[in-house]
Amino acid sequence: MNLTALLRTFCAALLTSATLFTTAPVASASVPTPTSLVADSPAAAHPHFTVRVVGKGQPMLLIPGLTCPGAVWDETVAHYQKQYQCHIISINGFGGTPAPASTGNLLQNVRDQLLTYVKTQHLHKPVVVGHSLGGFLALWMSTTQPDAVGPLVIVDSLPFLSAVQNPMLTADAAKPMAEGVRQQVGRGHMDAATARQMSASLMTDTARIRQATAWSVASDPATVGQAMYDMYTTDLRPDVARIQQPVLVLGAWAAYKAYGSTKESTRAIFEQQYAKLPQHRIEMSEAGKHFLMWDDTQWFLAQSDAFLKQYAVAKK
Repeated sequence: MNLTALLRTFCAALLTSATLFTTAPVASASVPTPTSLVADSPAAAHPHFTVRVVGKGQPMLLIPGLTCPGAVWDETVAHYQKQYQCHIISINGFGGTPAPASTGNLLQNVRDQLLTYVKTQHLHKPVVVGHSLGGFLALWMSTTQPDAVGPLVIVDSLPFLSAVQNPMLTADAAKPMAEGVRQQVGRGHMDAATARQMSASLMTDTARIRQATAWSVASDPATVGQAMYDMYTTDLRPDVARIQQPVLVLGAWAAYKAYGSTKESTRAIFEQQYAKLPQHRIEMSEAGKHFLMWDDTQWFLAQSDAFLKQYAVAKK
């Protein structure tokens, strides 16, 4: 497979393809109640997400990816809650959570409300852990207010998803394609069979695939479509130069091995996109697919532990 085809596959894996959405009803979907739906702060202050707070210690913000509620971080929270105060985010409209009243400027509103939450809750330099779309939001928070947050752990995410096929692509040039995706996705809920097929390409465990499929089917199409549009048309590559925090970037490549990808070729994509980020380290999982905290849990936690320990020593 040529590089363009490989990157197209990579792009589709990070953000669900628009062709997975149909007008079929979602009533038959069985959706387990996410554990992150209990708000510990006034919802009126952040209408685009809810928060569950667990544990004590240095604050840690955990942001999920597309169609996932905060419950995607349950194992990560279990690992960190004895030394960190975990603020687990669920973006409204994902995974069966109530859709926001408006999707206009969706991700920008989520970004701004997250920064306001950090300020009003007096969270001093919180660690921010973000997966996929959540990693993009973590980067955007830090480029917007570099002093607001602490170290970042970015899990299989990029500063400008649209440019994986063409590094010269601009945000404006990506708008027609992104608008087509937004319109198609917004027409109806995701079909369960194809949602399962996509989930299986992003993770390995059967139970996880069932869970992720249920969350995808239960997600609000307009919210998903707008989130995809916002990511496709926002280029953070030049802005990451403003990030003052150390950043750990964890990448996946195993899912693309069948298409001719290697760890080195996939790593090169990450290095190109993060080239202007001052303090960063990129590590590639050997076996994990897109959901590294599920597929390569021990590696993910070991990498994160070592990084956060190093940061704590540096602070002293």
